[in-house]
Amino acid sequence: MKLLFINGVNLNMTGIREKGVYGVQTLEEINAEIAAHFKDDECEFYQSNCEGDICTKLQNAKCDGIILNAGAFTHYSYAIRDAIAAIQIPVVEVHMSNVHSREEFRHTSVISAVCRGVIAGFGKNSYILAGESFKL
Repeated sequence: MKLLFINGVNLNMTGIREKGVYGVQTLEEINAEIAAHFKDDECEFYQSNCEGDICTKLQNAKCDGIILNAGAFTHYSYAIRDAIAAIQIPVVEVHMSNVHSREEFRHTSVISAVCRGVIAGFGKNSYILAGESFKL
């Protein structure tokens, strides 16, 4: 199975910003743990702070499933929503934090309706749970 993990805006700062929310591990360290967990599968990792680049990555994806943490784009990017809706590959929306226990603006996702499912609040394990969902 080939899985594509896409991380959006500001997730390159994981391990540096808001450690109480996102933890102390860097995105690269988290990706290494994910790859080790899915050692029998092919994992690709991508991060961008640019909305259009994420849309292009979604449109050009060649994989069995996409795990997407769009960061703040989750709450307002209709472009990313439309890119997800335009492809045939299933996408699982993930968040490391429980977005529903945070600021009000984080409670709304414009991408959830076009995703296969949503996993939030399990830290770095949110990615692993999302990846495992493709094996069910």
